[in-house]
Order: sequence, then C-alpha cells, then structure tokens
Amino acid sequence: MPEQLVFTRFLNAHFAASVDALLRAVHVKVVYPEAPISNAVAMEIIVGLLLIAYFVAVRASLSVDKPNGIAHSAEMVHEFVSGQAESIVGHGYEKFVGYLSVLLLFILVMNLLGLIPGLMSPTSNPVVPLGIALVTFIYYHYHGIRSNGAGYIKQFLGPVWWLAPLMFIIEIVSHCARVLSLTVRLYANMFAGDLVTLAFFSLVPIGVPLVFLGLHLGVSIIQAYVFMLLSTIYLSLAVSHEH
Repeated sequence: MPEQLVFTRFLNAHFAASVDALLRAVHVKVVYPEAPISNAVAMEIIVGLLLIAYFVAVRASLSVDKPNGIAHSAEMVHEFVSGQAESIVGHGYEKFVGYLSVLLLFILVMNLLGLIPGLMSPTSNPVVPLGIALVTFIYYHYHGIRSNGAGYIKQFLGPVWWLAPLMFIIEIVSHCARVLSLTVRLYANMFAGDLVTLAFFSLVPIGVPLVFLGLHLGVSIIQAYVFMLLSTIYLSLAVSHEH
C-alpha cells in the first residue's frame, strides 16, 4: 500500500467504510479497502475546503466603503481573468469568467500545497491534471455547441467539402491531443518540481533548497496561468462563429 500522509490516514480512518461502499455501489474495484482515499484525493479535499473558506470570507467582506485585503485579492483575480477572457474570447466573455477564475485558483492552490511540509501537490499525480483537462474539454465543447448549435460541426470539417472526412478525423485527434497536452504539461512540471525540491532537501536541508522552493513557487504560478490561458483559447475557438 502506498505511503499515506497524515491527513490521508485521518480520512481513511474515519471514512474508509463509507467510501468503499460508495465505490462498490458504482462497480469500482477497491484495491485497498482499508485505505480507498489516496493522497491526491485527500489533498484535493484540503484545497476545496480552503477555496470554500476563501469564497465565504470574500462574500462576508464585500464592502463598497471599506473593502479589506481579502476583497482586494478577489477583485485582482477577477480583473485579471476578466482581462484575459475579454482579450481572447471577446464579446460574451463574461459568462466564462467564473469557471476560468475557479480553474486558475484551484490549480494554483493545488500547485502551492507542495510547499507546505507534510503535504503534496495533487497535480503531481497524473490523474488530477487529467481530470481537470477532461472537465475543461467537456466545458468548452458544451459552450461551443450552445453557441453555434448544429453549426458547431463545421469546425471539424474544414473549408473544402471533399476533404471533410479527413479533416474530421484530424480535428478529433487534435481535440483529444489537447487533453493530453494540458495533462502532461501540468503533471510533468509539478512532478519534476516536487522531485527536485525533495531531492535537495534530502541532500542539503538548509539554505540551498530555498532556491528550489522559489523556483517551485514560480513554476506553480506559471503552470496555473498557462492551463487557464490555454483553456481560454480553446473556449474562444469553440464559441467563435467564424469557421
């Protein structure tokens, strides 16, 4: 059985039976019945709780006269994501800002979690970036169909009718490759960052690892931004009416 973090052991000690029953109900085979909750899932739960607490704090601190630091931080995130969405998507970008903001914050907090001793970045597990990539894949196709209706199929057929069957296959492969690209980019960078930081902490526990913690921080921010940026671009292409 893989080594468990402290919070993972806590969750398995209290909720293993319930999770086992739920997984069996949906016909999922449980490899470790005594510990069905993995480290990655446990870390995602922490991130979810942190974001819920943050959003509640933002809601409670909304004030026109005396906004506090939490409200200012939320405004900065909103303005940043809105600016990116407006410049890439254009008209009608407002309805996507909520998803893109949560996407950015969710990935960023997961990436940064590995900087805390005793915790890990869930994004260093390939299943987590894959799950986020699949949700984004479904999200932008849903809005593509919603925006263009049946005409959305034209994006997969190309401008030349007699090449349409070939273009359709190429476009399907291309869209599936987007999922792979989003997954591998985020996973590989975060896994490498965690591995390098851990290696240098093991070799030189004082001084030198601080440099790699700074690099890890930079990579965490950049990768969260890149994932959000690519998702915005894919969304822009999906809802575009110019095929």
